[in-house]
Amino acid sequence: MAGSIEIDVWQGDIAELEVDAIVVAANESLFMTSGPAASVKRRGGDAIERAAVEQGPVGPGTAVATHGGGLAATYVIHAVGVGHERIPNRDQLAAAIRSALDLVAPLQLRHVATSLIGIEHGTFDPIDAADVLVGELMRASAEGNGPETIVIVTVGSVETAAANDALARRRARVA
Repeated sequence: MAGSIEIDVWQGDIAELEVDAIVVAANESLFMTSGPAASVKRRGGDAIERAAVEQGPVGPGTAVATHGGGLAATYVIHAVGVGHERIPNRDQLAAAIRSALDLVAPLQLRHVATSLIGIEHGTFDPIDAADVLVGELMRASAEGNGPETIVIVTVGSVETAAANDALARRRARVA
């Protein structure tokens, strides 16, 4: 999709949103065991996880798409920003986000929600994860790649502040 991306931040349960796709953090085996991914599995059904696991294992810096199961979202994108060794690598995290964004055009996604990737086991703190995510979203927007809208979904006030601050910093650089 061409044009700039409208980016918003919302605190709540990502599995509740009515969007074309939900992006959640995944491990290399693609099991949905923690954080927003576990919420998506609870609300959308075990079939989402089975569909993901059938595509794995995959390496860090990648993403795979599955159906949305019982969710309002048509797709779930599973982004592997951190490997099993849980070593923080910003380039790897950025590659996973780019890999997720690369699925926008082939899946014809207009509205996407994403959690902060990389924080699920404390590998990245919310500030660093938000900085990488927002940086990749702004890059995609500047290149005319990506959906029309992306909602960064957070689960608490610390994540919300980190996402809002990262967005404000990036927008200030552009202005």
